Amino acid sequence: MNSAAVDTVITGARYVLTCDDTGSVHERAGIAVRDGRIVAVGDVDSFDAHRRIDATDCLVLPGLINLHTHLPMTLLRGVAENVDLQGFLERVWAEEARIMGPAGTYLGARLGSLEALLGGTTTALDMYFHPESAHRGAVEVGIRHAIGPVFFDFPGPDGLEWSQRLDLAHRWPGVLDSLGGAYVPRFLMPHSPLIVNPDHLADIDGLARGMDARIHTHNSENDKENDATVQAHGARPTALLERAGLLDARTVLAHCVRLNDDDRAAIASGGASVAHNPGSNLKLASGAMDLVGYREQGIRVGLGTDGCSSSNDLDMFAVMRLAANLARLVRADPAAISAEDVVRAATIHGAQALGMADRIGSLEVGKEADLIVVDATAPHLTPLHDPFTALVFAAGRSDVRDVLVAGDVVVADRQPTRVDVRDIRAKALEHIGGA
Repeated sequence: MNSAAVDTVITGARYVLTCDDTGSVHERAGIAVRDGRIVAVGDVDSFDAHRRIDATDCLVLPGLINLHTHLPMTLLRGVAENVDLQGFLERVWAEEARIMGPAGTYLGARLGSLEALLGGTTTALDMYFHPESAHRGAVEVGIRHAIGPVFFDFPGPDGLEWSQRLDLAHRWPGVLDSLGGAYVPRFLMPHSPLIVNPDHLADIDGLARGMDARIHTHNSENDKENDATVQAHGARPTALLERAGLLDARTVLAHCVRLNDDDRAAIASGGASVAHNPGSNLKLASGAMDLVGYREQGIRVGLGTDGCSSSNDLDMFAVMRLAANLARLVRADPAAISAEDVVRAATIHGAQALGMADRIGSLEVGKEADLIVVDATAPHLTPLHDPFTALVFAAGRSDVRDVLVAGDVVVADRQPTRVDVRDIRAKALEHIGGA
């Protein structure tokens, strides 16, 4: 045995998909983890370990990164059906006022984080009211959870005035430190250029630069949003973000379904990333984003589920399949994007968008061990000619067997290790009235 003991060794994987810069794939290989970080990839049989995970006939890959979601909105699953974005918001905001206070947000974040982890998502870029409650719930379950104060010009369902939102933003670094959990950057989250006026967007930019925070916002989700933004503020959403200094590499733009040529050029030039949410965009009939075109123009694109109230689940395997098929349909080209590129969008490209590619998103020595073990023994994964094609076009979240976040085993043999599923579900149902 190796004289330097490690915490966890994953052995015998059919394939280890590293998603590194060269796209390295190891066959009949494993991973060794010590103090939360990867210390070896490939031949790990000689390591002495406190825990050994047999990955025979399994795929090992980086944990999936959900680049745009609203985890607490699991409690609002199915409350706004058969409507467009504007109808959805009208129905959801009314229900949020009823059940989504700090307690509901905490319970919804626990339920959402559990669903995400069991489905192979190790990192979520979340956006919701009461971010302290959401972060507390997510950290308890074990997901790597990025969130921050949400900004509206007016009191939203949380009832906060602008000055109170600024006060929360100033306190946010201390809140993150006090709640712990796997490392995430600081974020500030103006809801959208429609709901946050240009002067306030500029204020958020200055605040973010002063506290070394990143930005997450909605942008051009549908045509009605674009038209309303022009009517309210005299310019399209992307132009308003550019004027405020918010289109650089710090920023993740959710949706971006309805961009024109100027919008695309500005995003590519500024360096902001796009979170593609094909499930909610199709369900709300917002449009079909040209994933391949954005990539060709130099725009970094990651993948997200959006919230359960608009896409109904937090299934990143479904998102990968939708993204792949939609990209091919939009381009009328069955070779428009490869399965490997789609997996990279859900892993390393998401990490790059978060400014965390030095820590997560690929399986490399020195990086934190955020990874998943996917059981490839099911009939729908037999035979296994190509691991990337299998993941995108055949695998599902129920195939995820084990999940590690920062080296901690948070799902073992399809069961969470930190929380009780029945308890989380029962408390969520009790809060909303037993539906």
